[in-house]
Amino acid sequence: MRHADAKFGFSERVGRGLHLAFCAAVFVFLVAPMLVVIPLSFNAEPYFTFTEGMLRLDSDAYSLRWYRNVLEDGDWRRALGNSILIGVAATAIATTLGVLAALGLANPAMPGRGFVTSLLISPMVTPLIISAAGMFFFYSNLGLGQTHLGLILAHAVLGTPFVVISVTATLAGFDNNLVRAGESLGGGPFLVFRRIQLPLIAPGVISGALFAFAVSFDEVVTVLFLGGLGQRTVPRQMWTGIREQISPEILAVATFLVVFALLLLGAVEWLRGRGGVSASGVDKSTQAH
Repeated sequence: MRHADAKFGFSERVGRGLHLAFCAAVFVFLVAPMLVVIPLSFNAEPYFTFTEGMLRLDSDAYSLRWYRNVLEDGDWRRALGNSILIGVAATAIATTLGVLAALGLANPAMPGRGFVTSLLISPMVTPLIISAAGMFFFYSNLGLGQTHLGLILAHAVLGTPFVVISVTATLAGFDNNLVRAGESLGGGPFLVFRRIQLPLIAPGVISGALFAFAVSFDEVVTVLFLGGLGQRTVPRQMWTGIREQISPEILAVATFLVVFALLLLGAVEWLRGRGGVSASGVDKSTQAH
């Protein structure tokens, strides 16, 4: 019996070690191509490869010249301003529409919920080149081609499904007795939503908004179709730089985007934890009553 337990314990340790090794290999496979641009962005030479000085960790082989060039370049500053403007406006629209849609989908009495849900999340599964081409013809006919408004509306379409999914997942654990209690106390639909529902689903709303902003900030295909010279965003400027003049400035901007993505994922994970705490708190208070 003791021999069987020891054998089982050894097999469990070996299986756990193999599992950790496999997870580490997958992590390196997925993340290494993104992280390699970070040290290359500090290359003092205008190359996309590691120089001998960098491999020797020579301080003279590293420089912040490409970051300074990006900060001093008017085209990069305009691209960053466009990305922030379009991203914030598209996120506001996507969040508003996504929250309203999720509230409607959370109502069991709504007819055709499955079909409506599939329709709302279709921009996530439709190839982006098809969506961009369709939006190009649609917005061009409305006179919104090569305008900030056209790009804002197009990015809002792409970001809304993320808000719908995030808020719908949060509402899945929501106690509707709280809404009925607020209505019984004389609260109208808007007051009940603002004072009861919104504070409890706020982590899901913010998570969806962050994803919507990330989608807008990183999107380049739609910008290629709908954007003009005045609507160049950071990804579009990177695309132009790669095609016209390869410069390590692109690596500096890519490093900024990687750091931005890591901060975004950290914020989303923190909000997920807050959402779990809020949900458990609501469940405990409901059980207590």
